[in-house]
Amino acid sequence: MEKKKDRLIRGTALNGKVRAFAVRTTELVEELRRRHDTYPTATAAMGRTVTAAAMMGAMLKGSEKLSIMVKGNGPIGQIVAESNALGEVRGYVHNPHIHLPSNSMGKLDVAGAVGTEGFIDVIKDLGMKEPYRGSIPIISGELGDDFTYYFAVSEQTPAAVGLGVLVDTDESVIVAGGFIVQLLPGLTDAEITEIEKAVGAMPSVTALLDQGLEPEEMLRYLLPDAVVMDELDINFACQCSRERVEQTLVSLGRDELERLIAEDEQAEVVCHFCNEAYVFNKDDLQVILEQANS
Repeated sequence: MEKKKDRLIRGTALNGKVRAFAVRTTELVEELRRRHDTYPTATAAMGRTVTAAAMMGAMLKGSEKLSIMVKGNGPIGQIVAESNALGEVRGYVHNPHIHLPSNSMGKLDVAGAVGTEGFIDVIKDLGMKEPYRGSIPIISGELGDDFTYYFAVSEQTPAAVGLGVLVDTDESVIVAGGFIVQLLPGLTDAEITEIEKAVGAMPSVTALLDQGLEPEEMLRYLLPDAVVMDELDINFACQCSRERVEQTLVSLGRDELERLIAEDEQAEVVCHFCNEAYVFNKDDLQVILEQANS
């Protein structure tokens, strides 16, 4: 079957009184699964978080950036996702080798992995002196409900958030994606009820994507009069580089660099986000030490 590229659709409905996003993140989540060797439950939890990050990044402008940290009390530990307005997303999970028995619905037990207590922190770098920070307690651990709660509490915008990751028997990602529907001022109670009914009756995100629906079709499933405003390609992107890692080593200071040269004769730095390993031999470290001394 031909792979479909990841893409995000931004649209409006009900004469601009509803703002909506729908996204397919299958390739992104599979790339992260491969890089971090996540087990199925960890893949689903990480995948839902980076999917939310992709859509929330699309709400930004220009060079603005967003970080999400899910810090629950479950075995998976912390989940971190970063995104920007260009559709570039990256993420990782502290304990990738977590797989739990299915929950009572026969689905991957994301809440069991994330935990049902803890916090979700959202940090937006909007180019101001201080970044915007929003924090909410985890209310379910399934993450879709938690991000719905985040929009209501931190951004004072009622929203419905759907997130899903379907994992194959070989642990690869079959489909991943999500939607965010934001209710803006001016909606009548009847219109709000209609939207709530549509969200409640909608099949799961993964069921729709697995049937081959495109993000705009998923949007119209919820909002029949949705008008697509624009679209964005979603890609895995990491900002790490050998030069950046060198600067990190310089910042260790002379004593630590001399210890590395004398005892280890090399240094290996692995990027959390992409799992890329940067190896510096004794000669490399000597050059970096000279930089630190200058």
